[in-house]
Amino acid sequence: MDVFDQNCKEYDQWFDDHPVWFQSELNALGKVVPPNGFGLEIGIGTGRFAEKCGIDRGIDPSGNMARIAEQRGVKSFLAKAENMPFLSDTFDFAVMITTVCFLDDILQAFRETARVLKPNGHFIIGMIDKDSPLGQKYQQNKEDNPFYRDAHFHSVTEITELLENTGFGDFEYWQTLITASEEEPEEPQPGYGEGCFVVIKALLH
Repeated sequence: MDVFDQNCKEYDQWFDDHPVWFQSELNALGKVVPPNGFGLEIGIGTGRFAEKCGIDRGIDPSGNMARIAEQRGVKSFLAKAENMPFLSDTFDFAVMITTVCFLDDILQAFRETARVLKPNGHFIIGMIDKDSPLGQKYQQNKEDNPFYRDAHFHSVTEITELLENTGFGDFEYWQTLITASEEEPEEPQPGYGEGCFVVIKALLH
């Protein structure tokens, strides 16, 4: 987590430098993130998504990132996705946005998410699809990017299978950054396979 602690301001600056992409991603998340209910963001970063999605608490292993999230009004806990400091059956929904590529143990993180969710709770993942042009570009150039150097990118199919293995189902998909234009925000489209950024909504069985 040193790279995030040391470069938290540079990480946060990305959202100011790419406001159209950020809004396109928010538009896709808006299709599935509940407007009400007790929610949690796992891997909250600097709180950009939580603030816009109305989620008032989250976890992150980077103390400096979490402190910026706190300044945005998001209650932040210093923790990893694989071991969360919450009681079982606590949250109505959980979101994990551009975080799966950084997890140490995806299956354990998904099991922990299932544990802290209430029965029939929803798990929402926003991710860069490894099979998309942007995903391939990040993968090929990750050695030049301090944030993605140790990342492991995944396809939507891979993540869906892992979710199924940890008790989730009834999947819903939305995609954006299909053209990846920075002229104006894109309207999300259902499904996946064309968009670089994909949102998966899953129900805990």
